[in-house]
Amino acid sequence: MKEEYYIERIVRIAAGTFIMISLLLAQFHSPNWLWFTGFVGLNLFQSGFTQFCPLITILEKMGVPRFPKGGCK
Repeated sequence: MKEEYYIERIVRIAAGTFIMISLLLAQFHSPNWLWFTGFVGLNLFQSGFTQFCPLITILEKMGVPRFPKGGCK
């Protein structure tokens, strides 16, 4: 069965990836990378209230579907 990618799933994957990468960079390179972790968290926080997320806008313009076909899984 082919995995279907849609906007909500991609946003969660991207946010989690950015946070894990920035935490690794903070541990092994410079603690200043924690500012990036904070930025991702702040963006997730504000998007919960405002319903605005830059990544969602980009993915919509690329034609990625908002929800999986046939409803929620």
